[in-house]
Amino acid sequence: MPHPVQRRWYPIVLAVAVLVLMPLSVLLLSWHDVDQQIWAHLWQTQMARLIGNTLTLVIGVGVGVTLLGVSLAWLTSLCEFPGRRWLDWALMLPFAIPAYVLAFVFVGLLDFAGPVQTLLREWFGSGLRLPRVRSTGGVIIVLVLVFYPYVYLLARGAFLAQGKGLMEAARVLGQSPWQAFWRVALPMARPAIGAGLALAIMETLADFGAVSVFNFDTFTTAIYKTWYSFYSLTSATQLASLLLLAVALVLYGERRARGAARPANERPRGKALYHLHGWKAFAASAWCGLVFACAFVIPLLQLLAWFWQRGRFDLDERYAGLILHTLYLGGMAALITVSVAMLLAFARRQAPNRGVRFGVALGNLGYALPGSVLAVAIMLAFSFLDRELVIPLSTALGGAGKPLLMGSLTALLVAYLIRFMAVAFGPLETSLARIRPSLPEASRSLGVGSFGLFFKVYLPLLLPGTLSAALLVFVDVLKEMPATLLMRPFGWDTLSVRVFEMTSEGEWARASLPALTLVLVGLLPVILLIRRSARGFG
Repeated sequence: MPHPVQRRWYPIVLAVAVLVLMPLSVLLLSWHDVDQQIWAHLWQTQMARLIGNTLTLVIGVGVGVTLLGVSLAWLTSLCEFPGRRWLDWALMLPFAIPAYVLAFVFVGLLDFAGPVQTLLREWFGSGLRLPRVRSTGGVIIVLVLVFYPYVYLLARGAFLAQGKGLMEAARVLGQSPWQAFWRVALPMARPAIGAGLALAIMETLADFGAVSVFNFDTFTTAIYKTWYSFYSLTSATQLASLLLLAVALVLYGERRARGAARPANERPRGKALYHLHGWKAFAASAWCGLVFACAFVIPLLQLLAWFWQRGRFDLDERYAGLILHTLYLGGMAALITVSVAMLLAFARRQAPNRGVRFGVALGNLGYALPGSVLAVAIMLAFSFLDRELVIPLSTALGGAGKPLLMGSLTALLVAYLIRFMAVAFGPLETSLARIRPSLPEASRSLGVGSFGLFFKVYLPLLLPGTLSAALLVFVDVLKEMPATLLMRPFGWDTLSVRVFEMTSEGEWARASLPALTLVLVGLLPVILLIRRSARGFG
């Protein structure tokens, strides 16, 4: 029999779970009405290409991020070479660059009319031709450079957590560093690598901006085109449900493949085991430095060059409006999401039964939903509410009888809430777990009420985790393109929307100003993540 205090948390958890299940139910119910003409057109002209491109992208990015992330994590966590100390944290900085920003920078640099090919033609003659950058290989390389930190960060933590004794035991038994990697370190780190790989593949499936820059058709671009070209929200929702099915298969496969995580019993290791010398040390430094240069240094320098060339002239009143819209959406989304996530964290702590845990798990499921999927599902749900409830009620009360939910800021903020709930919940749950139950119990014995307990005891102790959660949600909202592009109210352009508009017209230099702003803001949570990582394994 649940305690009456525990029952107070049931409506909150249920409301959040229902909110997350709403887009899922909309996706399932969308198949009751199928537009035969649109689907016949899609199946005859695009479906085979969409499926082939999406599978190629998933396989290519999956292999690329695994090779890149695991190799870099192995070198920086177990080997000593020149530059290892700063490359260890510098390789996390590409987290700050959105995929669509790196995409248009690479296209602008390496396209036929770009500075690289122009300079090479001046040096070696006009007959020189480099491989086309707008190709399948080009988009795979860009997404690998953007998403490898997911695998790198988790694999690095797994390698460091294995301890010194295990690897030394392998060396005593006659294993070479290469053999110890394959037979000991890699199998133990497989759960972490699998989790990072799943995150990278989910982000690949959800990506819209990068594939749009490369004119590479996937399910995300098909959803956008079906909505805006065919004006069919239902067909877009059905395409979104197929994309969600792919995400679910990825999550299921990762859960089955990784097995049970085995926690390390040894003390985490902070020093390197293998000291590289000669050409091996040079090769390790060159490999890590090359990845860092391609993923962060070169794009940042090119954005600065474009900004000085053209972007600085766009610093006008319109740009100020873009910044205000972006900051408003990010701030409101961070406030709402962190508040709801805090309620879920407290519900799980105060009422740790199966029903609450299941409801909290459902509430965090939204991060697996791509932005484009959320957008079409929520808009379909809100259009139904407008048609069946809002417009009849407004007409009956003598109002204008216009839709209020469709295309409103409310719909966009709901999408952000569902999408980034898990981002805010993680730091808050970790911070709350550090507070011993004896502390609030002692406060209650001294006569402190519920509100006083929260503001005087919990909130000061939760402040670091709350700020981390708010910052992470804020930056994720700033970088989110598909949901913002599809759901924003008329006239509510943001920095990410501005980047999309400029890159769609090939105005790389003019896109540098909003892109550079997003990168600089994105560095804040990345630096926070680096400091936490260093604190955990230092």
